[in-house]
Amino acid sequence: MQNQSILVVDDEPAIASLIEIHLLSEGYQVQKAENGPDALDLLHGQIFDLVILDVMMPGMNGLEVCRQIREQWNTPILMLSAKSEDVDKILGLKTGADDYLTKPFNPLELVARVKAQLRRYTSLNPGHPATTEETLLVHGLEINRTRRRVTVDERQVVLTPTEYEILLLLASHPGRVFSSEEIFERVWKERFFQANNTVMVHVRKIREKIEDNPGHPTRIKTVWGVGYKLED
Repeated sequence: MQNQSILVVDDEPAIASLIEIHLLSEGYQVQKAENGPDALDLLHGQIFDLVILDVMMPGMNGLEVCRQIREQWNTPILMLSAKSEDVDKILGLKTGADDYLTKPFNPLELVARVKAQLRRYTSLNPGHPATTEETLLVHGLEINRTRRRVTVDERQVVLTPTEYEILLLLASHPGRVFSSEEIFERVWKERFFQANNTVMVHVRKIREKIEDNPGHPTRIKTVWGVGYKLED
């Protein structure tokens, strides 16, 4: 499994151990932290390919840990929570998480989501360069696909792996309208079974990073009742 390393952050030892067992069986390297400060210390000391992060932890909760991670790293984050309300999922995604799984969860589903995030991260990470450099130039955006580097009017923008892949999809087809369903299935590589706000939340975060005025975007446009497009 290419020695990919995963950090599991959960204050419940039984759940952390269960996750560890399933990840080790897939060949991943695993480290565990019982709280937010310990997790951040580990992140400062070594490189992880993915973080599995519980939301409900005493002291520094998972949302705050997620915010601090996003200030420094673009490592994929899979959040776990006993809460199943859409508003909680949206809050986690807005904070910077790439995916969200509700407890209790099926360990096989957890492993499948881990693999999906790692595939995406590996394909986009500068540590795994492509054989040729390819740059897209659209509407003031410059996207270097080899280095996974995005600049807006010569200002570098730091995106999460999921945000980058959504932007790359839109930028690769300027002017074309993609529905939320199509974006979800292309980026997450999963079937879109019901209406949810996952894509909307990620588009909102992208706009905050690439638009001069996110409230009145000029690059990523909403086509009401249809989906989203990047202006040509």
